[in-house]
Amino acid sequence: QVQLVESGGGSVQSGGSLTLSCYASGPIFSIAVMGWYRQVPGKERTFVAHRGTAGDPNYTAAVAGRFTISRDVARNTVTLHMNDLKPEDTAVYYCSAHLQKSQSDRTRQYWGQGTQVTVSA
Repeated sequence: QVQLVESGGGSVQSGGSLTLSCYASGPIFSIAVMGWYRQVPGKERTFVAHRGTAGDPNYTAAVAGRFTISRDVARNTVTLHMNDLKPEDTAVYYCSAHLQKSQSDRTRQYWGQGTQVTVSA
């Protein structure tokens, strides 16, 4: 089955940097969009950044200018470089991919298992 495997994350002090990576594997025909969401306890999962196969990436306003998303289309990977981290960035970060498993399959959204990012003041 399709799997999104995340790596990176951890704990850092305010102003520090972390990098998250995600690799998609399994029966994949094409991936339209790969990106990241985050969730804090008791709140909904929210969009952070994503990137299609071409064109500019998209960021939520809270991270624009501090986070950079990159994607290797050929290797089914997406990376999120997070700079100038703030305590409010603390969350579980989830990798997301909108993909087709075959040419006849419809595009569906898949999720990674999540990785914790903790930023202390």
